[in-house]
Amino acid sequence: MQGYATRNLTLSIGGHDYQVRSLSDRQQFADPQGDAERAGISSAQWALFGQPWPSGHALAETMSAFAIDGKRILELGCGLGLSSLVLQRREADITASDHHPLAESFLEHNAALNDLTSIRYRDLPWNEPDATLGRFDVIIASDVLYERGHAAQLAGMMQRHAQADAEIVLSDPGRGNSASFTRAMKAQGYAVDERRQRFEDTDIEPFRGRVIHYRRDDASRDAQRRS
Repeated sequence: MQGYATRNLTLSIGGHDYQVRSLSDRQQFADPQGDAERAGISSAQWALFGQPWPSGHALAETMSAFAIDGKRILELGCGLGLSSLVLQRREADITASDHHPLAESFLEHNAALNDLTSIRYRDLPWNEPDATLGRFDVIIASDVLYERGHAAQLAGMMQRHAQADAEIVLSDPGRGNSASFTRAMKAQGYAVDERRQRFEDTDIEPFRGRVIHYRRDDASRDAQRRS
């Protein structure tokens, strides 16, 4: 890609190897058309989408064995799209989304690297309602709570795009903002199942990384359907 140095990685997920093109490091930045400025992305944040983060690997592992039959699935902040690649390989109904100007092209390239058909993609800012997107049975994301305002923005996304009986799966490396998001989800009637686990080989107990599942109970689902 003109203006960017990239590298190809082989990542093992759920017993399968995935070929992934990423940015070569976190210093990559080129914005000749002003795409970064229009998207509100600083030069320091620009390369973050293009890295293989441990939280993304943990979410992809979870998706490699997740029940998908008959479920419409949305990935928020997909970045390189590792979880979406895993779900596409499993023939899930997956829509990947991000707001980085390069995310779609990297996702398309990575799908081709793995002999997969193109993955449905949406440019999706979290703070702008999208009446055309609809609702999903499962919404997934990895390491998306790195700024204080993200918890409220994502909670709003769930209100707009989660089915009454939706399941939300979030992998998080231990950021403090996850507590705010969990409180917001409880206010929407979700129960929480948090499982701490090793994200990197160097992690020691007690682990900071966690995969969090949010589900509504029967009464909360019924109340949501009536609202």
